Amino acid sequence: MINNLLEGLKYNIKGLKLGIKTWKLLLLALLRFIILIAFTIILASLGLKYHDNLMNLIWARPESIWIVWVWHFVSWVMVMFLIGVSTILSYIISQIFFSVFIMDYMSKITELMITGQIGETKGSIFKTALYLIKQEIPRAILPIMISLFLFIIGWVTPVGPIIAAISSIITIIFLSWDNTDLVPARRFLPFRERFYMLMKNLPFHIGFGIYFLIPILNIIFFSFAPVGATMYYLESIEKKGESSQD
Repeated sequence: MINNLLEGLKYNIKGLKLGIKTWKLLLLALLRFIILIAFTIILASLGLKYHDNLMNLIWARPESIWIVWVWHFVSWVMVMFLIGVSTILSYIISQIFFSVFIMDYMSKITELMITGQIGETKGSIFKTALYLIKQEIPRAILPIMISLFLFIIGWVTPVGPIIAAISSIITIIFLSWDNTDLVPARRFLPFRERFYMLMKNLPFHIGFGIYFLIPILNIIFFSFAPVGATMYYLESIEKKGESSQD
């Protein structure tokens, strides 16, 4: 278990080093960051633009000076809520596009560098892209929904710190799986088999995703994560499968 955890730490660093040295991977990683920021700004701007209309629907500004301060507080909470929703929606949208197009392309480049070829897939480019989109939607939404659910439980129960820790671990596991699942999803492996690989290698995914908890640096590690995850799958999972077959 400890070795698997350390392996996750190692492969994220290996992917970052290879990504920085390879200009194609570096440009693709920067593109993902730009997409996320762009969607966040656009959605947040739209939310703030219609903020007053939403407040009027929820609660019209009272005339009493004794109550208006409560209205201002609710208005401020609404602003924070809209920014938070914009960030979450931006993450989901950018994650879907990033995973389907940019992450998969980064994974293919990495596979070509390591093996000299891209493994055979079972469908056309259009069929593969559509399949990856359908796979990425639940993988992007599920960890957020679980985290929000645990966050609410943490607020209404006295075990908030424990719930927060569990939520963080679950989130980084799913974020890591977004990357380690790129190659098997591209191979059209059944979902049950891919989910089994996730559960079997949970310590690796925790170690791989620990970097995602570091503020600011998590953006860098997250952008290059497809590289390290592809290296891990090709060098560990797939090789072990081939050796077991022999």
